[in-house]
Amino acid sequence: MEPLISYSGLELSLVEIILGMALLLLGALITLIFARPGKGNAQEAERAANLETHLTAMTQRQTELQGRLAQMAEDSATRETQLRESMDTRLNKVSERVGQSIEATQERNSTNLKQLHERLALIDRAQKNIETLSGEVSGLQNLLSNKQSRGAFGEKQMQDLIANYLPKNAYSFQHTLSNGKRVDALIHLPGDQGDVAIDSKFPMEAWRRLTEADNTPAEALAAKDFARDVLVHIKAVAEKYLIFGETHDVAMLFLPSEAIYAELHANFPQVIEKGFSQKVMIVSPTTFMATLHTMRAVMKDAAMREQAHIIQREVGAMAKDVSLLDDRVAKLQTHFTQTGEDIRKIRISTEKITKRADKIESLDVQDEKPASNITEFRKPAS
Repeated sequence: MEPLISYSGLELSLVEIILGMALLLLGALITLIFARPGKGNAQEAERAANLETHLTAMTQRQTELQGRLAQMAEDSATRETQLRESMDTRLNKVSERVGQSIEATQERNSTNLKQLHERLALIDRAQKNIETLSGEVSGLQNLLSNKQSRGAFGEKQMQDLIANYLPKNAYSFQHTLSNGKRVDALIHLPGDQGDVAIDSKFPMEAWRRLTEADNTPAEALAAKDFARDVLVHIKAVAEKYLIFGETHDVAMLFLPSEAIYAELHANFPQVIEKGFSQKVMIVSPTTFMATLHTMRAVMKDAAMREQAHIIQREVGAMAKDVSLLDDRVAKLQTHFTQTGEDIRKIRISTEKITKRADKIESLDVQDEKPASNITEFRKPAS
């Protein structure tokens, strides 16, 4: 059994306490029996009476103590039961909360893992795209590293721009001039303005050396070599493609890179001026598109001027057609006017008929009178 009283480390249960009190009472009774006084001893008799009174009081107190101990045991059991129930309830609530928290945590972890997998999939796709783009860039780099392939790349870019902006009969590619030189492109201007020769080659090796020597002691020498190579190429273009009476007085040097074009205008103005003096205009893809747009407008204006008499004849014929159309519209309007007048008269007739029908409907039709009444008012025969 569980201990009921604990004192100075000594724990006593209810049974042990009752047994102790019983032994104490039994000892008191034995003492009373053996200490019973004789007949001649009055003091001993009085002591025995007092002792008996004390034993009676102790018995009552023992009974009260047993009742209190029983009540305490019952109260303790009740409190223990209530405490156990309360602890069970709280443990159930805590377990439920812990379970809900674990479930919510699992759901969040599952959602986070799902989002993580989706993001990893996106990263994998992006990495594949980057790898593909890296391969394409490497291929482009390999293409541009070869002089022949680089020239073909620039020429194809120039041809695409020309084909997108000009009609097919306004240009020709790889045209052979009267001096035996083959030009990359030739744009046919209207009238006697001549054809504009376009070259798509450029000394990219000098440009590459210049970019590799950036912020190094060799930069000045690389810039000097770059300017020299460009000027040599401009001179070659002017000598090969500027033919009096055959080509336009200005040729074009096409650069497939906006960066090179900007570098020339920013740091090599003497090269640009030399090109203008030798009538060779350097163009980038952007400026070349603007130039082609202007050429197309010039071609369209020239075609309009060449076809001016045809336009005038067509305009005169169109004026006659408009005059004839006006006459026909006037006749049609006359018919419409006559038709409107006829419809108005028809409406008048229908209104009259309707009014007469309304009058007929409004008349009261009387019933016929009996024949006997009629004979009463007849005059006698003569």
